[in-house]
Amino acid sequence: MARRLSRVVHAGPVSIGGGSPVVVQTMTKTDTRDVAATVAQIRDLEARGCELVRLAVKDMAAAAALKSIRAEVSVPLVADIHYDPRLALASIEAGVSKIRLNPSNIRDSGAVRDVAAAAKAAGIPIRVGANLGSMDPALEPSARAAA
Repeated sequence: MARRLSRVVHAGPVSIGGGSPVVVQTMTKTDTRDVAATVAQIRDLEARGCELVRLAVKDMAAAAALKSIRAEVSVPLVADIHYDPRLALASIEAGVSKIRLNPSNIRDSGAVRDVAAAAKAAGIPIRVGANLGSMDPALEPSARAAA
């Protein structure tokens, strides 16, 4: 089966899309605020061939920990952001290589634009991720049909 053509983006030194090889990515299970445990898990993942690691950034303490984690590991880091666009901005400042943003659970579209502008200025790609559980129930097809 032929691969779908897509544009290449870079998360640090890792190329994603286009004709680039498939990248091995996973997400940590540790509390991102626990720098030592998170660094240990990332190093183990790197040793197993992981090329990109995603971390949950649930609060400002987790965002603040990213800078220390970034200093200890060589694999590009992806900040997984929900609800609070300030966490994305803090993650960009901390030096992550990519943002995973769920704009459907950030109600302020101006804040989403601010995150996009900051990421663009830093040369950081954004993966837009949305799932039904995070969508406004009024947007679900069954709700629209009933209206």
